[in-house]
Amino acid sequence: MTTTTPPVTLDDVRGAAVRLEGVAHRTPVLRSRTLDALAGAEIHLKCENFQRVGAFKFRGAYNAASRLAPEQLTRGIAAYSSGNHAQAVALAARELGTTAVIVMPEDAPPSKRAATAGYGAEIVTYDRYTGDRVAIAEALAVERGLTVIPPYEHPHVMAGQGTAALELLEEVGELEAIVTPVGGGGLMAGSATVAKGLHPDIRMIGVEPEAGDDTKRSLEAGRRISIPVPHTIADGQALHAPGELTFSVNRRLVDEIALVTDDEIRDAMRFAFERLKIVLEPSGATPLAALLAGRTGRLPRRVGVILSGGNIDAGRFAELCGHQA
Repeated sequence: MTTTTPPVTLDDVRGAAVRLEGVAHRTPVLRSRTLDALAGAEIHLKCENFQRVGAFKFRGAYNAASRLAPEQLTRGIAAYSSGNHAQAVALAARELGTTAVIVMPEDAPPSKRAATAGYGAEIVTYDRYTGDRVAIAEALAVERGLTVIPPYEHPHVMAGQGTAALELLEEVGELEAIVTPVGGGGLMAGSATVAKGLHPDIRMIGVEPEAGDDTKRSLEAGRRISIPVPHTIADGQALHAPGELTFSVNRRLVDEIALVTDDEIRDAMRFAFERLKIVLEPSGATPLAALLAGRTGRLPRRVGVILSGGNIDAGRFAELCGHQA
């Protein structure tokens, strides 16, 4: 009998938690009676907008970078990202005493680009609608002898991302469902690995922008489906297809995918600001949008939600949320 070893395991995530101890923030879990009433469930919000670089991405980037051999660190790291993974790799490289070259789309949010440069990374830009960021990064890696740390398609990255769900479950105890945004699928793959490993009956709910439903289509088809790069305010989820490794995990462990519109994302960002007193970027707000818009159906009693990030500048936030649509 042939068995297939999953790319990430519960022990991998626990190992990542040890490496991240004292380096990544143990982010807070917030509660809101108003949100509980609106959602019809007891909601526990894991606020990764308070993570270093403002998003969960630092967990995976640092876990992967910290496991590189000394000679790899000496030569440097390459990565590709619309913003949060870019910042995460740049900071991880600085923390580990090495350098980073980041391939970013020309239309990446200026605040994310500025922060990436601020951590000391070299930025190479491309057109996200016509260019191939993976090919560009890999060519740079070959030319300069760099090691590529992808934003989600890597076992050590997935393991690091899963530490957010591990912390959530350690703090609040057993949950009946966890809702998390899905882009490339690394956060969901790591989270589902932890959650199902500890509580096999837990329901894993992913959330995508309606315009970028590649994972939902892929799960329904039983294989990876590619779509045109979506136009959505959730730039961190503007991908054309789920990762191969992440999908191999998520097709086994994810129970459903909910879709939300850009207007629902705006409403969720506004709710988080006005009622929870926190700032979320569009991608980080999609799980909250799904709850507020009733996109997840009837929820069980105790639900965890991973708010994945809050990297948005004041001007963009005001543009999106300053007035009712």
